[in-house]
Amino acid sequence: MLNTALFLVSGMIALALLLSLWRLIRGTSIADRILALDTLYINSIALIIILGMYMGSPLYFEAALLIALLGFVSTAALCKYLLRGDIIE
Repeated sequence: MLNTALFLVSGMIALALLLSLWRLIRGTSIADRILALDTLYINSIALIIILGMYMGSPLYFEAALLIALLGFVSTAALCKYLLRGDIIE
């Protein structure tokens, strides 16, 4: 039962990844593209956590934590670059 649920949820998350990628490519403004990139890495974190649940390995959870950290820093850096024109003052 759990394997079936994980399979269905991973399919839904994969669909969400494709839709986020489409929004990243076809975004109307740079803010839409940054939000799509943010959603893309959040969905990839969810997919990695589901893979870790399926495999039963805690290594995937550490990888998801690392991706979350890098995603937050990159989103903050992109937003700061858009507001001020440079990252480091």
